Amino acid sequence: MSKNRQFWKVLVLAMLLMGCKPSNKKELAISEPEKNFLAKNEVPGYIKYQGGTIVLVNATIIDGTGNPIQKEGTIIVENGLFKSVGTASEIEIPEKSTLIDLKGKTLVPGIVGMHNHLHVPGFPMVAEVAAMLYLASGVTTIQTCGAVSSQAEIDLSAQIANGEQIGPEIIPSAPFITGEGGNPNMIIPRNETHLRDTLQHWIKKGVKWFKVYRNTRPDDLKIIVDEAHKNDAKVRGHLCATTFEEATKLGIDGIEHGLNSLSDFRTGKESGICNGGREYMDEMRIDGPEMRKLQQLMIDNKVFLTSTLSIYEASVPNRAYADPRAIEVMSPHLKKQYEERRQILDGQSNDSTRNKRLKRIMEFEYQYQKMGGLLCSGVDAGRHVLPGFGDQRNFELLREAGFTTEEAVQIMTGNGATALERPDIGTIQEGKRADFIILDGNLEEDATVINKVETVFKMGIGYAPEYILNDLKGRFGLD
Repeated sequence: MSKNRQFWKVLVLAMLLMGCKPSNKKELAISEPEKNFLAKNEVPGYIKYQGGTIVLVNATIIDGTGNPIQKEGTIIVENGLFKSVGTASEIEIPEKSTLIDLKGKTLVPGIVGMHNHLHVPGFPMVAEVAAMLYLASGVTTIQTCGAVSSQAEIDLSAQIANGEQIGPEIIPSAPFITGEGGNPNMIIPRNETHLRDTLQHWIKKGVKWFKVYRNTRPDDLKIIVDEAHKNDAKVRGHLCATTFEEATKLGIDGIEHGLNSLSDFRTGKESGICNGGREYMDEMRIDGPEMRKLQQLMIDNKVFLTSTLSIYEASVPNRAYADPRAIEVMSPHLKKQYEERRQILDGQSNDSTRNKRLKRIMEFEYQYQKMGGLLCSGVDAGRHVLPGFGDQRNFELLREAGFTTEEAVQIMTGNGATALERPDIGTIQEGKRADFIILDGNLEEDATVINKVETVFKMGIGYAPEYILNDLKGRFGLD
C-alpha cells in the first residue's frame, strides 16, 4: 500500500472519531453495502458518491437495450435504483440531491461480463485484484464461466455482497468439468453417480452455473444438463469432443468462443473425441448454408454465444500488444513474460493466418447476432489481457466487427443480463439497479472512449477508478 493511501486511511479514521467527514473527492461513503469496512478498519478511500439521491443531467445515454442514443438526458438515481430516465422537461429534479453535469460525457450500463474468470493461466487465484480491476474498468457483474477454486469464488462473492471487499457482483461457477484425457485438475467423471453427486455438492452451496471443457463427451454432457436443469442451474461449454450441434440438441444453455471452438466441421473428427483437422477455420464460408443451418439450430434452441475477441487478438502477432495500463498493473514476473512473448511475436509479424481467422471469428459472431441469436461478451483474461481492460477492448473489437455503438453496448450489458435471467441489471431503465459508467467523451464518435472511465456506479454508489488502479500497480500476478 502506498504511503499516501496509508496516510489517507489514518486521517479519515481520525476525522471520523472526531465526528468529522472528509470533504474532497475521496470522501468516505458509509452506505449500506459498505458498512462493514469501518468495522474492519478497512477504510476504502475509493468512493466519490455515497448514494442518496443523485441527478445526472445533460447525459448522452446508451441504455443497453439497442435503442438509439439519447442526447441531453436526465436521470435520477435513488436508493441504488434508476428512479427516472428521460429529459429535463419530463423530470422534476428533487431539491435535496447531488447534481452531476455530464455534458461532453457518455453514460452506459455497467458491463455484464459473461466469461470473466478470477484466475489466469499459471495463477490459480488472482481473485481480489481481479475483482478490483473489473470494477475499476466498469464491469459491475461477472459470471466466472468455470472456476479453479469454486469455494474461494463463493467466499469472495459473499465478501463483496457484504461490503467487506470492493468488486463486481460475482455469480460463481462450479469447478470445470472435462472428460477422459482432459486437464487432470478438472473434474473428470468416473461414472454417472459421481457426476450427479458432484453437481449436487455445488448446487447445495448455491452454485447455479457449470462449465464443461473440451474433452467432455456427449453422454456426460447429457447427464450434466439433466442434473443442472432439474435444479434450476445452467450449463455452458468450451466444446470440442462434443460438437455445437450435439450440445445444442442436448440442451446446453451457452457456448463459448464461437468459431474458434467449433468442432462440427473438423475433418476426420471421431465421435466424442477432441480431434480432427481445422481447415474449416480458413476455408469454410461463414455465410454458407451449413454454417447458417447450425447457427439457426442454436438460435431456435435459445443457446447464447459468448464472444471473447480480446483474448484471441492476443495471439495475433501484429496485434498482440499490451494495454499500457495493464503493464502498470502487472507484477514484474508477468511483465517479463509479456516482453519475452513480444520478442517472439515480433519475429512472426508477417504471419497473416491468425489475422484472417480473427476476422472470420468476427464474421461468425456478427452473423449469429444478425440472425437473431443472443450474443454476449467476456474477457477470458490471460496472456497480457487483464480483467476489465480486456472487457473494454472487446467493445472496440465488436465495433471493428461491424456492430454499431448501440449494438456493441447491448452485447456487453443487456444481453449478458438476459443470458443470466437477471431483469434487474444490464440496462438503464426505470426501476433497475443503478449500475452504470460515466465515460469522459463521446463513445459514438470514438470507440477508445470506453477506456476513459471517469466514475463507476454500482447499486448507486460511485467509485473512482483512478484510486483503485493506483493501488493495484504491480500487483496483478504476484504469488
